Amino acid sequence: MRTDTPQPVRLADYRPFPFAIETTRLVFDLHPTATKVTAELAIRRVGDATEPLVLDGERLKLLSIAIDGQALGANQFVVDAEHLTIAEVPDRFVLTTEVEIDPSSNKALTGLYMSGGRFCTQCEAEGFRTITYFPDRPDVLSRYTVRIEADRKFPHLLSNGNPGAFGQVGETRHFLEWTDPFPKPCYLFALVAGDLDVLADKFITMSGREVALRILVDPGQASRAAYALDSLKRAMKWDEDTFGREYDLDLFAIVAVRDFNFGAMENKGLNIFNSALLLADPETATDLDYERIEAVVAHEYFHNWTGNRITCRDWFQLCLKEGFTVFRDQSFSADQRGAAVQRIKDVRALRARQFAEDAGPLAHPVRPSSYLKIDNFYTATIYEKGAEIIRMLKTILGDAAFRKGSDLYFDRHDGQATTVEAFIACFAEASGRDLTAFFDWYEQAGTPSVTIDTDYDAAAKALTLTLTQSTAPTPGQPNKKPLPIPVAIGLLSAEGEVLRDTEIVLLDQARQTVRWEGVTSAPVLSALRGFSAPVNLTTDARASDRYVLFAADPDLFNRWEAGQTLARDLILARAAGTPDEVGEERYADALGRALVDDAAEPAFKALLLALPSEPDLALMSDPADPAALHEARDALRTRIAVHLGDLLRRLHGEMQSEGEFSASAEAAGRRALRNACIEILAADPRDDNLMRIVGHFEASRNMTDMIGALYPLVSIGGVAREKALANFHFAWRAEPLVLDKWFAVQGRDPNEDALERVIALTSYPDFEPTNPNRLRALVATFANFNPARFHDPSGAGYRFLADQILAVDAFNPTTAARLVDPLGGWRRYKPELGQRMREQLERIKAHPGLSRNVLELVAKALDQDDPRGG
Repeated sequence: MRTDTPQPVRLADYRPFPFAIETTRLVFDLHPTATKVTAELAIRRVGDATEPLVLDGERLKLLSIAIDGQALGANQFVVDAEHLTIAEVPDRFVLTTEVEIDPSSNKALTGLYMSGGRFCTQCEAEGFRTITYFPDRPDVLSRYTVRIEADRKFPHLLSNGNPGAFGQVGETRHFLEWTDPFPKPCYLFALVAGDLDVLADKFITMSGREVALRILVDPGQASRAAYALDSLKRAMKWDEDTFGREYDLDLFAIVAVRDFNFGAMENKGLNIFNSALLLADPETATDLDYERIEAVVAHEYFHNWTGNRITCRDWFQLCLKEGFTVFRDQSFSADQRGAAVQRIKDVRALRARQFAEDAGPLAHPVRPSSYLKIDNFYTATIYEKGAEIIRMLKTILGDAAFRKGSDLYFDRHDGQATTVEAFIACFAEASGRDLTAFFDWYEQAGTPSVTIDTDYDAAAKALTLTLTQSTAPTPGQPNKKPLPIPVAIGLLSAEGEVLRDTEIVLLDQARQTVRWEGVTSAPVLSALRGFSAPVNLTTDARASDRYVLFAADPDLFNRWEAGQTLARDLILARAAGTPDEVGEERYADALGRALVDDAAEPAFKALLLALPSEPDLALMSDPADPAALHEARDALRTRIAVHLGDLLRRLHGEMQSEGEFSASAEAAGRRALRNACIEILAADPRDDNLMRIVGHFEASRNMTDMIGALYPLVSIGGVAREKALANFHFAWRAEPLVLDKWFAVQGRDPNEDALERVIALTSYPDFEPTNPNRLRALVATFANFNPARFHDPSGAGYRFLADQILAVDAFNPTTAARLVDPLGGWRRYKPELGQRMREQLERIKAHPGLSRNVLELVAKALDQDDPRGG
């Protein structure tokens, strides 16, 4: 039985820290097993004179402590497992502490740890407290100077800011000092020391300053950082042009790390990246890798203003930096790769992750009101939904007012730790709009449902639109307010001609009516164009209207959406036992016509070929039956493969490129369409299709095409699968990032023996459970993206995942907690499946010594009353 009861942190309890840390000097004497950290904090009281000084600190061995140079006696301070407390301190003083830590034993990958024989840090959200005693909270900003001393076998000594003094220490050691002129919270502190190769360049800012650019990677890997460096320079220029933001230090550096819990970290001037999101060349990286590198490099760079120069007052404001920065990186990617294609990809990710989150027991507002571990709130709701809120704000205000509001925000709050209220207030002031109701988007959880009914009066040539909205109850929020929802609407004729261009209807009531005059014929409604709000939309459109939109809507997002809706309805009908075979043939015909449209880009056609995913379909089923959905989706894939076989084979040939590899959006789009064709053809594995896929795999000259063929061969199974997997492993066994892909395709294996294979792979010599990338590649891929096999009726998939969560929680609670989500939606599934999922959650919760990270998520999944009556 659990005896400790972790207490939640609540937004309502926020109090400013009673001391200012004006300057922080850190001296690191680096040793793998016994690093000494000396901290000199210049402290000034700013709060109540009776309050003690309480600093955070965990897993630290305190060696000495002094105030203004005078050592403290044992009766003058108290140290426990989480804090250093000094009851009586002057109003202004210098606190000096020396601690010892063991980076080599730190498998949690937070604070200071070893990765690949080098030192590195990860301090967000609460890792700095494992390095030294400090108020580990984002509203305590300080100016840092850092001295790093290490053995010369660690030639690069890196920290935030600009480099200063350096030299030798004895015969075997050396040092380098760093100064960061900008005040920052401790979560942005970074340190790296090790043997690294450097790719160097420079950037001239819009004011004419020269900034040195450095990307540091494993020896021999510098050429693979070239695309990341190019992405960085494009992001720097884009931020100047689009937001007027210039970089502010003399140096901007990025370091690649193999062992990393997250994707990347925006530490001021010294970004630390997961190697998977930094290194790329055609032989080892797919087009998706290139896209992600471009986006994440931009994201972390954009944080320099939206996160670093202006940071969060407290962790409840996490969306303040993450939502705005995701919006910025999505806008950058749209300009680089095409707005429509990028928007579709962003919405697919939003629905797959955030809509699922909103539909389950882990639903929470974009700005939550409490938490046990802030690590658990690095979620799709904070990031992706947070970005959608910014997008809606821009839609409502218009481009000019939005830019005026962002400029005001940057000018007013530069150098501050601030709040979402202050952010929204800048846009309200700049635009002259009352945004009080808009703020409810931050405080209300759940995905709104919007319904549009149409009534056309032919005699009056008028259309009446009746819009309604509602949001289902979510944990802790049974009653929901109407939200201001911008709904972008256009009208087409039955022949696909434009009757009315896009207009924004602001739905800010539970029910609202709009009347449009001058509509010359019965219209086809094109609603929520560009996915203008993160909602579920239902209209009274007929299937014939969907086909008009699928063929002719000038809004490419809605053209794609119409195809997805048609496919979804057909799959759900078959899964329910009422297949519409005539409709399936009609859909295949329409898809074929879309694929031969010369005006459409190959990247867009590739998206048209991708059917709704099984996890997305499960969200639309009540209750969800993963096996039935898998079979129904496969049936539609097979019908398309047979019906359009000649066209798919022709497109596969036409999209082949004989020239040099290009990472451009155009070239990537051609590869995407070519690979989408063979993925569909794999559903009809007759001899000529199988030979085509095998030939594609064997002739691949880049990783995109190789992976594009490997998954179809794995899905076909049998000899083709075994041979392809063996050949791939033999060719890439020495490349960890590529081997992650080998594990991932097997995690998605749809064949009946998939679970047995996945379990066996966890004992494979190449499986590294302590490496988050490898764990995510196999275990998370299986649990999240292979629903038919994860939801095995025996419950074996659930037991496997629970085993992995408990094993990983023993050394890396952050990564373990991120594996809980696939079990959290147990209420959505058939009762017999839901009960088995719940049993594994109960088993996890009862495990002795469970971390607060995992406990919080499991408890929410189990103990929260279902407001929907489940």
